[in-house]
Amino acid sequence: MDVLVMLEELPEHSAAIAHVNSVPSPLNSERPARDVVTLYGDATPLSLALALAAAVESRREPAERSDTIRHLGLWPERGAVGDAAWRDRETGELVTRDLAIPLAALQATADHLLQECGASIRRLVAGLSMPDWPEGARRAISFTLTPFAILPAGAGARFDALLESYRQSDGFTFDNEGD
Repeated sequence: MDVLVMLEELPEHSAAIAHVNSVPSPLNSERPARDVVTLYGDATPLSLALALAAAVESRREPAERSDTIRHLGLWPERGAVGDAAWRDRETGELVTRDLAIPLAALQATADHLLQECGASIRRLVAGLSMPDWPEGARRAISFTLTPFAILPAGAGARFDALLESYRQSDGFTFDNEGD
C-alpha cells in the first residue's frame, strides 16, 4: 500500500483530524494505487496511526476492487466517515457506497500499527514536523506499507513480513542463512 502523508498546519477549513483519499493506479500503468493522508494541525503518532488505520480498514471490504476511489474524513468522536465509488465493469454505471468505520475499530488497528511499527510512524511524524521545511513548501512524505493492508480483520498474531519490511527500510537487514 503506497501512502503519501501530507501535513496541513493551519486547519482553517476542517475540524477533522485527517482526510484519507485513495487514488487508483492509472490504466495500463505499473504504478500501484496510492492512499493520500492529509493530517490537520499538529501531527502526532496517534493521529497518523488512526489515519493509516482508516486507510487499511477501508480496504477490508470483501468485494474490494482495485479501481475503487475512497474519500474518508476522520473525526475524534465519529471515527472515519466517507464514501467509495467505482465503475461497474458490466454496465459502466457509477456505483457508490457509504463508508463508516467505528472509532473502536480504528483504535484497535492503530494500536496494532503502533506496536508493530511505532518507531517508523514516529520518525515520519518527526519528518513532517521539522521546522526547517522551505517557506511555502507542502509538507509531504511518501512511503510503502504493504503487508498490513491485506491482513484479515481481527488478526492478532505477530506479522513477520511486516517487521521484515520495516527492518529492510530501516537498514536493519541481516542474513539468517546458515543458522
